Amino acid sequence: MADQSRMTRFLLSRLWRRGLLLACLLLAAPAWSASILLTAAEDGAGVRAFTQALAQQRPNDQVSFTPLNELPAPRDLPASTRLILLDLPGLDWRLQDAQGPPTLVLRISRLQARQRLGSTHPAKISLLWSDPPLERQLRLIAHILPQAQRVGVLYDAGSEFLLRELMQAAKPIGLQIVPQLWDNTSDSRPLQNLFKNSDVLLGLDDPNLYNPKTVKNLLLSSYAQQLPLVGPNAGFVRAGSLASTYSDQADWLAVLGHLLDQPPANWPHTLYPEHFKVVGNPQVARSLGIEQVDEVAVAARLAEGEQRP
Repeated sequence: MADQSRMTRFLLSRLWRRGLLLACLLLAAPAWSASILLTAAEDGAGVRAFTQALAQQRPNDQVSFTPLNELPAPRDLPASTRLILLDLPGLDWRLQDAQGPPTLVLRISRLQARQRLGSTHPAKISLLWSDPPLERQLRLIAHILPQAQRVGVLYDAGSEFLLRELMQAAKPIGLQIVPQLWDNTSDSRPLQNLFKNSDVLLGLDDPNLYNPKTVKNLLLSSYAQQLPLVGPNAGFVRAGSLASTYSDQADWLAVLGHLLDQPPANWPHTLYPEHFKVVGNPQVARSLGIEQVDEVAVAARLAEGEQRP
């Protein structure tokens, strides 16, 4: 009986907190401000810092963070709320309910979206891609490795859908995509075959292929063949690839600032950040006998190219 009483008090307390949250969302914001709600499964320092930065950027709006497990069903949130999901569990929760407020999804890659959504796109959900645009990565290669023509690309069953887009983006730049299936990362033969037929390797943001277990083999093999690896992301550059484009917190805040100034009906279904930076690894450049990447200058040249009609 005592256990049942404690459980009842716990459930009542949780319902009360959810009711209080809804009341705050409905009543606390002035009529001229927007109610912006961020959520994630993990309530860490980074999430709190991002929420605070967004709140400082938008002083006239009501910006708040609530852990995912304290939220009601999406359909029970006020329709006027602008919801920002900061991780994949948040997206899984949002997808369980066709009803719900307009939603921006951060920190999701093309591959992750494909795994969850296939080729469909739910209404009122905008996906802001975390992985670098393929066309931007190819132009990075053209800028820092002008002699390279054959771009080797490892793929598996999950990332194969990106190949057509890669090939279309490569043609206007004068690059040739050399694809290589790598469905068993314990087998180095596909790597060696690709290296023989490529001038540079472009990494896709596919965690099945590029992860802590494969990084040593990939990087040592590329050094041995004197073949630069570009991408798949800024983290891999720190581990030993040559360079990549990426967007940091300031870039994401700029994207959100632009979108939140618009009615949610105008939000795009998908979007790559317009703002980005370039990161290079000077030690890798020296070991490969390649000129060090001028991160600021290359980023400016890439941005200028994207602004041209």
